[in-house]
Amino acid sequence: MPSKPAISYQHVTKSFGLLKAVDDVSLDIAEGEFVAIVGGSGSGKTTLLRLANRLIEADSGTITVAGEDVRDVDPVALRRRIGYVFQAGGLFPHLSVAENIGITPRLLGAPSADIAMRVDELLDLVQLDRLAHRDRLPEALSGGQRQRVGVARALAAKPRIVLMDEPFGALDPLTRDALGEDFRDLHSKLGLTTVMITHDMMEAILLADRIAVMRDGRLLAQGTPAELSNSSEPYVLELLRTPRRQVERLNALLPTSGTA
Repeated sequence: MPSKPAISYQHVTKSFGLLKAVDDVSLDIAEGEFVAIVGGSGSGKTTLLRLANRLIEADSGTITVAGEDVRDVDPVALRRRIGYVFQAGGLFPHLSVAENIGITPRLLGAPSADIAMRVDELLDLVQLDRLAHRDRLPEALSGGQRQRVGVARALAAKPRIVLMDEPFGALDPLTRDALGEDFRDLHSKLGLTTVMITHDMMEAILLADRIAVMRDGRLLAQGTPAELSNSSEPYVLELLRTPRRQVERLNALLPTSGTA
């Protein structure tokens, strides 16, 4: 018997005034899957993400997390069991790295000694030196370091599901690439279910198992990159053409490596 999806959206709609931000969207995300939701600004992708942990409430339709209707779960309790990684880290500026990472376990009533151990464990996990970073404030960190702390904070309460809103968008290309690969490794190592919002189709193709494409609040297509390449939707094919063009231009501009 197939297991319940980690997250399921069934005919979900959300409007802000006259704008239908999410329009009758149905999407299942399997346990252990890494799904990227892509689309331009105003496509509804961030609204869809925030509906899952009730940062925003749906107007109609049903959303379940681990088989449970989110309307039946206290929103604060729901958010504490789902990791959330904000764009550019979203750290509390007046709290140290250790305090930022430990905030959810502290709110859940974990003992101080357990929180300290968990903070050290997570700093190791996201490849930040404990002694050098534990007591720093966010302003003393680079963009990549802040985002690593953001990932550590999202993982602090050992969630099974992690939501990521443009997590690497504000970073320079080298840091973005390295952090994306590191998180993909963490996703596999910890057995997470990850939903990532991105406007970068190349990033989606390289990191995700499956890609959902949104436009004007509607889910246009979903599937693996290979499946999307067979789509009949012109917008989906145009999104896929961009990374292909980038690769072609790179191949034309960069010399081929010589054989040993």
